[in-house]
Amino acid sequence: MDTIKHKPEWIKDKKVAEDFEIFEVPKWDDYKDFKTDLGCYVLIKVYRDRHEIGVAICNYEHIILKEFRGRRAQDIYNAIFKYATDNKLKWFNNLDHAAYLGKELKKAEVCLSLGSDYYQE
Repeated sequence: MDTIKHKPEWIKDKKVAEDFEIFEVPKWDDYKDFKTDLGCYVLIKVYRDRHEIGVAICNYEHIILKEFRGRRAQDIYNAIFKYATDNKLKWFNNLDHAAYLGKELKKAEVCLSLGSDYYQE
């Protein structure tokens, strides 16, 4: 990863740390760089008739443990993370897995709003 040490031009009224750096990140390869989160995997479905999004939490024996439904991405992922925390479940151990859930839920929410098809990556 390359780094840049000067203050970005777009930062006008903010201070930057003495050890401030900008990281030029390498391109992520969806297949080569992927690592499975051993806590769970998710299946996301858009329910057009109910105008809802469903997230099924699955274990690696391919059993659906729970399904969370809602209309907005942030409502759903907050409910999932709260349930997991409250019940001391280790569903999301990797931050990139949680980020993936947020990305896919937002994509599903936009598709639901536009009336287009949703395909989970």
